[in-house]
Amino acid sequence: MKTDDQLKQDVIAELKWEPSVHAARIGVEVKGGIVTLSGHVCSYTEKLNAERAAQRVMGVQAIAVALDVKLPGESKRDDADIARTAKEVLDWVSIIPLESVKVMVEDGWITLSGELDWQYQRVAAASAVHYLMGVRGVTDQISIKPQTSPGAVKSDIEAALSRSALIDGKNIHVKVNGVGVTLSGKVHSYHERDIARHSAWNSPGVQTVVDNLTVTV
Repeated sequence: MKTDDQLKQDVIAELKWEPSVHAARIGVEVKGGIVTLSGHVCSYTEKLNAERAAQRVMGVQAIAVALDVKLPGESKRDDADIARTAKEVLDWVSIIPLESVKVMVEDGWITLSGELDWQYQRVAAASAVHYLMGVRGVTDQISIKPQTSPGAVKSDIEAALSRSALIDGKNIHVKVNGVGVTLSGKVHSYHERDIARHSAWNSPGVQTVVDNLTVTV
């Protein structure tokens, strides 16, 4: 198992390896396998890429993000312009039904609301606006329509986990309460943890996923 200092050096190295991130502006602290990223970035895209770079490092159990998005002058846009562009972009995403997602923008921060049938549609909506110029952050308040029974949801998720060649589904426990899913047990990397969460979200009708998984290296 890596020490916190080894993990810190690996995360710093991965940030330097990621070309879309200015690693010199990002501070890294590690305690008990939990990584904290701090500092300033020039776009919301850079913030997301820094998070993903840290997630790729073996041994990372969780990430706390304290990165502040400070847009350079040429990237600043007024809220009305961002909202108009976000709405146009969402209208062009073929897997998102028209008029199903509402957009609100305040001080460069986009809030999405509405109701969709599937989590992949919800992810697509948020991803579509992540990379727009002038965006400082995105809050996803889109809800998923319930479509099936809790028993069927549990069976579907367990079957998906057992099919995966990338994780050991036998070590993951699934609990379903209404439209919420709780995952517990052990995985071997943050990547496996992400795959397990993705499997839970792929079941129709799931509105929340609580991740109580432990990363053991």
